[in-house]
Amino acid sequence: MSRAFSTRRRLLSSGLQLAALLWMPRAVLRAETENLELGEARPFSFDWLVEHARVLAKRDYVPPPRPAPEIVHAIDYDAHGKLRTRPEYALWGRSGGVYPIAYVHMGRFFPKTVRLHVVDGAQAREILYNRRYFTIPEDHVAARLPADASAFAGFWIHESRRAGSWWKREPWVTFSGASYFRAVGELGQVGLSARGIAVNVAHPGGLPEEFPDFTHFWFEPCAREGDPQLVYALLDGPSIVGAYRFAMQRTRAVVMDIDCRLFLRRDIDRLGIAPLTSMFWFAEYPARDRFDWRPEVHDSDTLVMWNGAGERLVRPLNNPPRTIASSFLDENPKGYGLAQRDRNYDHYLDGVNYHHRPTGWVEPKGDWGKGAVQLVEIPTNDEIHDNIVVYWQSERPARAGDALSYSYRLHWLEFDPYFPVVDFARVVATRMSRGGIPGQPRPPGVVKFWIEFDGAILGSIPWGVRPEVVVWASRGEVSMRRAEPVWHTPRWFGTFDLTVEGRDPIELRAHLALDGKPISETWLFQLHPELLPAL
Repeated sequence: MSRAFSTRRRLLSSGLQLAALLWMPRAVLRAETENLELGEARPFSFDWLVEHARVLAKRDYVPPPRPAPEIVHAIDYDAHGKLRTRPEYALWGRSGGVYPIAYVHMGRFFPKTVRLHVVDGAQAREILYNRRYFTIPEDHVAARLPADASAFAGFWIHESRRAGSWWKREPWVTFSGASYFRAVGELGQVGLSARGIAVNVAHPGGLPEEFPDFTHFWFEPCAREGDPQLVYALLDGPSIVGAYRFAMQRTRAVVMDIDCRLFLRRDIDRLGIAPLTSMFWFAEYPARDRFDWRPEVHDSDTLVMWNGAGERLVRPLNNPPRTIASSFLDENPKGYGLAQRDRNYDHYLDGVNYHHRPTGWVEPKGDWGKGAVQLVEIPTNDEIHDNIVVYWQSERPARAGDALSYSYRLHWLEFDPYFPVVDFARVVATRMSRGGIPGQPRPPGVVKFWIEFDGAILGSIPWGVRPEVVVWASRGEVSMRRAEPVWHTPRWFGTFDLTVEGRDPIELRAHLALDGKPISETWLFQLHPELLPAL
């Protein structure tokens, strides 16, 4: 990301592009369907989209036009908030598919447009922009847009019409800004975002990050509530073209089956597959720029991994002193994601409901081979920036002319799925204090870690028996390892002291064990000594 933060609550800054494609002429047949103006019927299928992406990747990339940039820039956050889709013009707002689709209007934070299409059988027709689709007063700056300018910048998928006044409720899926999208989790909140692809995030050689765009979308009607809503997308960027198929199912949470076919125009040093992005400012452990009235501020607090060897790893997130990229080598991963483990409102005290933010979990389909889950952490001094990115990077170099295929399931849940709740304990908090023993002289340069574990298996530990705390450190001396109950709760602490010298980061691993057998996730942590108070 190399300091290219995506701005939160002021919408994502990258926008969506309008590709100049020869196959979609502007001369169209206008027809009225549910009050919408539609273009000519054109053949469409996912196979067609894949082949179109393959052909497009052989052409030079053409930067997208930005219609009326001065007017669009004047549509600021407040002005954009007044541009809502009129319910009578939403796709399937009155009949047809189960889930009405409303439109995101372009503005300062979405300066590039997308093209939207409705699929009927083996054909598709473009939804032609009309100002009357939106609540645009005559005195609104958007009313000054040229009459022939298309101003779609994304879309929302709303709850079923059977839910009542669907246009007054929050959408359950949103696509807007570059290749960003997000969904509602089990607890009714949105939080972190997913992306179609990540290109050269925090490149060590200083290459700027590239933000390819979803430029075209196609919607198939959903016949029955509970069936998946199908959306197809064309991704285009200077280095890559992609064809995507999203099968999105609305249950208590949201589950997306995603298939993508990728075609590279040129070499990419860091190609991130199935990326997630989130915000982490500070949690219960020491952090920089923590002068705030709230105890914790983050959309996600933990990177969670289930590797190909079956090991379950958790890595609490950091707000580091400088951009840090960490790679976790793996082969055929079973899953990874960004989790919000702390669900206690009292730990946030904020009306934006951080304790209800969803966990995003990527479940690969098929064999992804050798590579690494890569975590990028970027310094931030406020909660408005997305400063956390995680994705899969294949061991195989990404070269111009390559054709790649990936399929995965993306879960938007309360907790990461498939966790063995009976015989394994979770990491729920990471705390620190001065090392040594209270009431005795504290040794200089020593920090004590308190890793808090929770799980049913901890309640089965016999009275008087303490789990073993197994610890490894990349440098420094580990001492005083001990497990202690968290009194008046079913939880346990795993504690140890670490002698800290120098300023370089220290990598740590720890887990609980009984009779030599792990009974908890493996806790990973990257300690930045310069963030610690004087010891």
